[in-house]
Amino acid sequence: MSFIYKHVLLIGATSGIGRGMADRFIKEGIKVTAVSRRKDKLDQFVNQHGEEKAKSIVFDISRTDATSQFAADTLEASPDIDCLFLNAGKQGHYDLSKPASIDLATFNAEVHLNFTSLVALTHAFLPHLQAKGSLTSIVITGTNIAIVPAFMVPAYSASKAALNAYMFCLREALTGSNVKVIDISPPAVQTELHDYIGEERGRAIGMPLKDFVEVAYKGLAAGSDQIIVGSIGPEDHFNDIITKRRAAFDGLSKMMRGAF
Repeated sequence: MSFIYKHVLLIGATSGIGRGMADRFIKEGIKVTAVSRRKDKLDQFVNQHGEEKAKSIVFDISRTDATSQFAADTLEASPDIDCLFLNAGKQGHYDLSKPASIDLATFNAEVHLNFTSLVALTHAFLPHLQAKGSLTSIVITGTNIAIVPAFMVPAYSASKAALNAYMFCLREALTGSNVKVIDISPPAVQTELHDYIGEERGRAIGMPLKDFVEVAYKGLAAGSDQIIVGSIGPEDHFNDIITKRRAAFDGLSKMMRGAF
């Protein structure tokens, strides 16, 4: 099988997982419009792949007051977009036992970037995806610590858990529609995400990016709507948690549909 979508709007496409997936899509003949704040990185991406395969838009997704206009402008320029790939994210370390050491504005900005900004993007692009006369998708890069939180990165853990819950609800709400909601749940991957502990040390943490991209793309090409890569603790125990959680969610959803 292959990834059936033809034009991916990839948010957070200039580094880490986003850049790796963008390159992989283009390798498969899929057009990518890359979105990032960093114009230099976007220009590098387009120059590498050529304008027939790659486009770019400079946009700061944390500016949710501008999200609707961003969506309108993007879709006017590229009405063939059939996949919204939400990948942007930020991770910081906070010691919750020392409140005075935590800048709440920074903490809340991380939560906003990782969660509410992606909700705003989904809200803005969903009508377009629903209106297309073909299959479309929303792909979300989550994390395994959305399931089992890591106490040293509480803002990241909490915001990704919120995004995971939102994704579950969105997928259920869109049952039977032309819009597929796909969750990619990575382990730690060797990217810039961990630079807050030092570039050399941070970028050595986790699974090599190239290996992760291949596993994730294989799951996308297979048509999976939940792609779990790696685990926290023993794999069978972690996967059992995920399986039982989804079964419980499906049961609750069925009950709620019957009640309302």
